[in-house]
Amino acid sequence: MPLESMIPMEESKDEGCCSINFLKYVLYMFNFVFMLSGLAVFGVAVWSLAAEPHYILLLATASFGTAAYVLMAAGLLVVITSVVGCLGALRESLPCLLTYTFVLLLIFLMESMAGVLAYVYQVQLQMELAQHLNSTFTNKYGMQLAYTEAIDDMQQDFHCCGATYYTNWQYSRWLDSEANAERRKVPDSCCKTVVELCGRRDHPSNINPAGCVHQLDFVIQDHLVVVGAVGVGVSVVQIFGVIISCCLFVKLKNYGRGY
Repeated sequence: MPLESMIPMEESKDEGCCSINFLKYVLYMFNFVFMLSGLAVFGVAVWSLAAEPHYILLLATASFGTAAYVLMAAGLLVVITSVVGCLGALRESLPCLLTYTFVLLLIFLMESMAGVLAYVYQVQLQMELAQHLNSTFTNKYGMQLAYTEAIDDMQQDFHCCGATYYTNWQYSRWLDSEANAERRKVPDSCCKTVVELCGRRDHPSNINPAGCVHQLDFVIQDHLVVVGAVGVGVSVVQIFGVIISCCLFVKLKNYGRGY
């Protein structure tokens, strides 16, 4: 069969819903949505870290912060990868499409890991707070500035006092230290109306008697649900990107149009 008659037959096979042009347009649309999802992931990660910056310091492990930082890195990588995917489809570059597919798989693993970390940490959070928070309050308040500021902020924001109850402060190192030269019974941040030296009187009519552990647990749990849902949800969407890029890669290779 003459070569001239074979070319139209080959071109005619590249038609319909699985044609190269169709796959390229689908990949363009996917990358546009993918880029928006990357910006959303990055925004959620920044929100998670910025909304409660001091409170994260009081947690026993770095799981919460790790999940947020992994999502932040994945979000930035998503934006860059989307551009690479569009260029690969536009120029019909096989190496570019192959790199795009492998990076998609990497991002998939990162976001899945962040989602799993968030959900695993959600389960152990209550136990950790109950065991660790009281020790942090009694041993580090007044001793380390960062912890002191974090605890003061928490007690004012949550209208609470102590880890589990205001009487926790009776056993703190701060109570008899030089940092409490004015002999307050509780920090001023425990008071319903915060004024200097108001902590000298620890009657429930003057202070917020409830502990902070339950409020902190509620806030962190909310953040973990959002971080976990975004991480797992976006990672599932990326499976479609991997399938589309693989199909386009195979098509281009079969028709000898890639380089």
